[in-house]
Amino acid sequence: MKLANVTGVGTGRDEHSGEDVIIVFVTRKVPRDRLRDEDVVPERLDGVPVRVLAIGQVDAQGDT
Repeated sequence: MKLANVTGVGTGRDEHSGEDVIIVFVTRKVPRDRLRDEDVVPERLDGVPVRVLAIGQVDAQGDT
């Protein structure tokens, strides 16, 4: 969550392979070569594949 653009983390299944994955939600995808090394999302965490999903800006919603 401390990486640039990361707004959340979850788990799911890869839509193509069906394997379990870690999903990292970001405001926008940025090419790897434009990120600082410390802001690159790893391809695997503890052996589990990681997928990056751009979801835009996340804001808290008030009671309606």
